Amino acid sequence: MTNNLTQANTTTATIAGWAFGMVVFAIGVANIFLVSPIPGVVYLLFSLVYFPPASAFLKEKTGFSIPPVVKILLGIFIIWFTLGVSDLGDMID
Repeated sequence: MTNNLTQANTTTATIAGWAFGMVVFAIGVANIFLVSPIPGVVYLLFSLVYFPPASAFLKEKTGFSIPPVVKILLGIFIIWFTLGVSDLGDMID
């Protein structure tokens, strides 16, 4: 039972990582073309935090992984900044 629960949590985390990584990647691409390349490139770099292969690569090379709490806080900041402060948020309205 515990093995199935651990596997389900891992699968959920992987799907969430890919999904949010793609959202941040799309925000980055939209920023590059609609606003300015600088914030777009920053968003593209932030999207790497969420993709599971990039997280595994970071852990393999450095022995360090970004804790899920930090990823969640970064995600909240990205969404807040995109919708509330950036020029892209004004274009969406």
